[in-house]
Order: sequence, then C-alpha cells, then structure tokens
Amino acid sequence: MPVFAATSLGNRFTQLTAAAIILTVVFWFILSTSNLPTQVADRFAHTNRPVSDTSPLPIGNHPIDQLIREADTELYKLLGKASHTLDDAADAYRKRRGRQPPPLFDAWYAFAQNKTAVIVEDFFDQIYEDLNPFWGLSAKFIRESAKDFEHRVTVRNHSTTWVSDKDDRPWMHLWSDLVRTIQDVVPDVDIAINVMDESRLIVPWEEITEYVAKEKETRSVIPVEKLKRTTYQSLKTLDDSVPEHFDPAFIGGVPFWELAVAGCHPDSPGRKAPIETNFTLPPPLQTRQPRGSYQGYVKNWTLSKQPCEYAEMQGLHGTFVEPISESTSKKLFPLFGGSKLPMNNEILLPAAMYWTEDPFYSGGKSHGGVWEEKYEKLIWRGAASGGRNKKENWTRFQRHRFLSMVNGTSVALAENDDPTAAPNFAVPEVGQYGLSAFKKAGQSLGTWVSSWSDAAFVHLLCFPEIVHKLCEYTDPYFSLAIKEMPMSEQYNYKYLPDIDGNSFSGRYRGFLGSTSLPIKATIYNEWHDSRMVAWKHFVPMDNTFVDIYGIMEYFIGNKATGVQGHDEQARSIALDGKKWAETVLRKEDMQVYVLRLLLEYARLCDDDRDSMGWAGDVT
Repeated sequence: MPVFAATSLGNRFTQLTAAAIILTVVFWFILSTSNLPTQVADRFAHTNRPVSDTSPLPIGNHPIDQLIREADTELYKLLGKASHTLDDAADAYRKRRGRQPPPLFDAWYAFAQNKTAVIVEDFFDQIYEDLNPFWGLSAKFIRESAKDFEHRVTVRNHSTTWVSDKDDRPWMHLWSDLVRTIQDVVPDVDIAINVMDESRLIVPWEEITEYVAKEKETRSVIPVEKLKRTTYQSLKTLDDSVPEHFDPAFIGGVPFWELAVAGCHPDSPGRKAPIETNFTLPPPLQTRQPRGSYQGYVKNWTLSKQPCEYAEMQGLHGTFVEPISESTSKKLFPLFGGSKLPMNNEILLPAAMYWTEDPFYSGGKSHGGVWEEKYEKLIWRGAASGGRNKKENWTRFQRHRFLSMVNGTSVALAENDDPTAAPNFAVPEVGQYGLSAFKKAGQSLGTWVSSWSDAAFVHLLCFPEIVHKLCEYTDPYFSLAIKEMPMSEQYNYKYLPDIDGNSFSGRYRGFLGSTSLPIKATIYNEWHDSRMVAWKHFVPMDNTFVDIYGIMEYFIGNKATGVQGHDEQARSIALDGKKWAETVLRKEDMQVYVLRLLLEYARLCDDDRDSMGWAGDVT
C-alpha cells in the first residue's frame, strides 16, 4: 500500500482539518468579502483569519485599471472552482477531462491534502495539453522509447534512479530528487529528460492534430463495471526484454524558425511568413501597439507568448535567430523538460532550478523588505544570453533590445533621431501610449527613463569569445555593471523585469516570491502558467517591449509632467503575487503536480489504458 493512500490521513476529523487549512490559505488572498462572488463569500464566512492587506481595486479609466479589475474577477472565478473533498475533485476531473481519473487518484488527493495544496482542476491543464497527443501513439512505443533514451529518471518498485551520459548533470540530480520525494506513490515509469536549455521536439501541426483526434475518440467516462483495472502493472517485462532502438533523428544546422513553424496552424501568421535568414539587416522594430493588446497592453497572456501569431518574433528573439544549441526532432516521443515554446511537444516538469535552494535563482531566504522602503526603480542584471550573439546579428536579441530601451541615454538619442543611437530599438510613435513626455514641450523621454531605470549587463558573451567581457561590436552601446548584484539585493528595488535568456528565465519563481513586482515577457511555457493570473500576480509585457514605457508611467508616474503614478496598485500586485506564490508554487505544489503527471503518464504507458481508472467514489 502506498504511503500516501487515502486511508493514511486517518479519520474524518483529520480530513476536515486539512480541508479547513486549505480554505484558510485561499481566504488569505481575498481582498474583501464584499468583493467576492456570493458562493465564494459564503464558503469563507466562518473564517476569522485576516484578509489580504492589499489596496482596493482601481477605479480609474486607464487601460491598466481595467486589466487589473478583470484579473481580480478571473482569480475569484478560479477560486470558486476549488475542490475540498475527494468526491469534488473526482467530479471536477471527469467534467474537465472526460475520463475516469487515473488509478491511485485517491492517493494523489490524500497526498495533496497532506501538503495543504489548493486543488483547482484548472491548475493541471498543462498536463493534459502535454499528454493528450500521446493517446495517438501505442502504449508499447511510449514505454519503450522512454526506456531507450540516453537521459532518463527511472522508478521501479517505488525506488528512483537516473542514468545519463555523465555524472555532471545538475538537472538530472534535481529532477530525480524531486521524483524521489513522491516515489512511494509513483508507479513504475521511465522519464526521458531533455538536458539542454533549448526545447527539442517540434512535431508538425498536422500530425499532432491527428494524434489529438485519436485522444478525443477514446475519451469517455467508463462505467465502473467496465473498468478492467484500477491498479498499475510493473515494468518487469520491459526490463527483461531488449526494446527496439528508437532514433529521434535530432537535426540541427538549419534556420530554427523553419523547424519551429511546422508546429503552427497552417493558416497562422508564423506559418505563412517568409523564412528570414539574413539577420544582418535592421530588425523589424515595433513602434505601435501590439496586435491583440488592450489599448497597447497585454490582455491575453497565453496569446502574447505565441510566436505562431507574431511572426516578427523570428527576427526579434535569439531562440529563432541563432540558438546556442540546436538539436530538434520531428518525431513524437515522451520527452520531459522544464520549459518549451508553445509549438513544442515536450512534457513539462517544474524547472529543475525551481527545486534547488541555490540563491542565484531564488535570492535565498531574503524576499525583500517592505514595499515603502524600496527604491522606486526598475532593476535588471544579467548576461547577454539568448543565443549566439555576434557582430552580424546582435541587434536581433531580446536582452540587448530591452537594455537599450530602458537606457536613458540610448532613448534620448533615439527620440532625437541621432545617427549614433543604438540600431536595435525605436521609441513608440507619438500618441501610441499617451506618454506625457511626448506631450509637454521641453520634456525628454530619455531623461524620464534615466530617473527610474538601472539595467546593465554583467557579461556580453561575445562570439567569438574574448578574454574580457566586452564586445567590440557592442562597445558603443553597452557598458558593464561595476559588479554583479545578487537577487537578494535586487529585491531592494520595486520593479523586476524578467526577460528570456537561452530559454525561459530561471529567476521568475524567485521574483514572484519576493516583495517586489515582476514584469514578465516570455515566449516560453512553464508548468505553472495556468495557476498565475496576469495583472493580479505579475505584470505581463509584450515581447517587443514597446509597452514598457506605458507600464512604468502608469506605476511610477512622471513628476516632471505632473503625472501621478499608481504605487498602491504596484504594491498590491507585488504582494498578492508573493502570497499566491507561497500557496500554489511551493515545492509541495510541485510534488502534487508531478505526482498527478506521472500517474497520468503511467496510464498512457499501459496497454490497458483505455479501460483503466479510479472510481472509488462511485457507488
């Protein structure tokens, strides 16, 4: 019997106590019961714990005011779906997934309760987006291709090991350690791991569509009497055999955009756009409000991360310009990783660096002081990563562009059409964001930016590599920070932009857990995306960064032009994000997520998967 079987929580009193703890934690995030939907307010009416100390909702007519109000409503709706009993969780599963829950679902629920996890079925959507195409492959192929892969974490008889080409694989150590903490419940599985920064699977959209169609054909809530199995089988037979070798046929050396857009819908802008190969030409700079935005600001966070919908990203993001590594397969097989592009087909785990205690990624035990004592500035320190930047292409890289855009001197040169201005960005067109620096005579956008921005590289990662950290081709535009700044010191500033590097930025969870405000731009998906609400827990930014000036004027204002900021709203998002991260992004939440993921994955690997499930709540 697994350690965390449903019965291990003891009597009914213990179960109710655990549920009460979860309710109390969720309640902590409610701004005031008067703002709650009736059904949620009633649920928390008996609780005497204090409510969140964040400010009331904005009442202004700025576009960001509206986005904040909508985000607040979205979170309330999400919390209204929370499950508080095993029966509730199973019912929510069947309604959203169209199947019986996997075997050991009761053990999973007991584990989640034991960890005081907030259980909202929507939180696990990424699992099903990742796994659904695999219903189109045979169970035999899934388990054999996973076991044959060079880098894998293996669970047998509730014991976890890992194999790779060398011992110096930090991510393998961390992911196997995570799995080891839940191994008492995990069935026999082989978890093939992507050890690269870059994601590696891009199966053509047409093939994925066929696989997903097969999943829909097999989807049904099987009656209890027709369930063939409610347990998992061991993989001893697999271990005793020699599976046929599977060759993913990884390829490289071709324009990555050409591979990536195969994963886009045939009618998408990305699929239709011509392939760009000459990155020595000026970048496709954006000076107008992004398509799909709400008056210039990100409204649909999921859409804003879609390169398929924003074909200009092929010339504005290092992932598509010249990645450090390129090894991509067009074949679908179960490969797990910590992040991926929306068109990639990996199965997401919580990123390995989120499991580590390394202060480089988290800031350590320091999460920042009180909001009022922070510098009212934006801070960014990092390397010029994002791909292989060199003389011919550096103007296309996202981190270079962002730093140019928040450098007051660079902005002043650009707004005056100075020929020495950095060639990798342009200021927004007058009127696009109603910036007050453009409206009042004698005012400078660059001077205003200098008043709140402190952003610098600590290494320019030149190619070819040189001894010192500067690059001859970018010397006119960038200087290095005098010294590196640990994340714990960055938390002394109010605003923390987070920009993609070679893939996603490993600092995001640390930023969310701080008392500062994350401003996030990315084209990468992570395991927790369906748990976070943009404009409630963080500030989303377009990947062109054209909205950064509007965002900062809203929050900080412009004293020179008499524009008032919205410091209370910034504080509210920062602190709500911190409290939410401490509730749904804990290591315990990663365990709950990965346990659910591996139960579903183990079912996919079983020949009887169509008639397997858990229905212990059905009488």
